[in-house]
Order: sequence, then structure tokens, then C-alpha cells
Amino acid sequence: MSNFQSIIDRFEIEALRGEFTDAGMMRDYGRLAALFTEDGVVRILHINAEAVSREEIRAGVERLQDLWDYFVQTTHPGTIQLEGDTALGRAYICELGHLREGGSQLNYGVYHDRYRRTEDGWKFAERVYEVRYLDTTPLTGSAPSA
Repeated sequence: MSNFQSIIDRFEIEALRGEFTDAGMMRDYGRLAALFTEDGVVRILHINAEAVSREEIRAGVERLQDLWDYFVQTTHPGTIQLEGDTALGRAYICELGHLREGGSQLNYGVYHDRYRRTEDGWKFAERVYEVRYLDTTPLTGSAPSA
């Protein structure tokens, strides 16, 4: 692989990670699920959740997002290790939100990712979310009224 192709691959994988966060924040669950391979997997370790396939991923994310009055996720660049048409990586996450039932969370975590190049570009083959810090102290802010 040329250095130029490596740069392109890294750029495309970073864009994929940004698309994931944007799709989640915009509640565009179809777009979010399409970022995965057909047999893609999401695992959220601290709640023992797993979704296998685009359909399960879409349904699972929609179900989880419906629990939130508001939810904000930011993604920070991590590592990317290219291995031909596959890659491994980590992305660092900060999330905060207020649950519809009350309660709020601020957490910092890591996505442990596996990526696969497809004819439609790079996709997630697997995302495993590991929370590294969780604070359930009530958040003092709120989402502005529309």
C-alpha cells in the first residue's frame, strides 16, 4: 500500500467515525446503521448490550436514544492501524445527556473498532463501547427550548 493510499484510508476512517456521531446526534438511525457492514456488531459493555446486523443496530440505537430527553456525544481522534482491507482503531468519546425518566449522565469512553473496506467504502465491522468514567451527578444545564 502506498503512503498516499494510507493517508486516504485514514481520512476515510476518521470521516466514518464522524458520520457515526453525527447520525446519532441527528437521530438518523438508518444512516447510522448503514455505516456498518451487513454483519456488523455493536457491543456496549457496561449495559451488556449487543446488536448483530444493520437491522438490530438500527433498532437498538433507536431504542436507546428514545430514553434521552437530550444526548450529546463528541468523538475525539484515536488510533488507526491499517491492515490492507481491514483496520483496527480506537476513538475517544465524551457523552452527556438527560434521561426522560429523570437522571443524567456524563461519561468518557472508548470505542474499540474493527473496520472493513467494502465496495461502498470503509464500514464498521465492529464497535465495542467501553465506559472509562461515569458521573451520574445531576447536570445543571438543559437543552434550550425550540
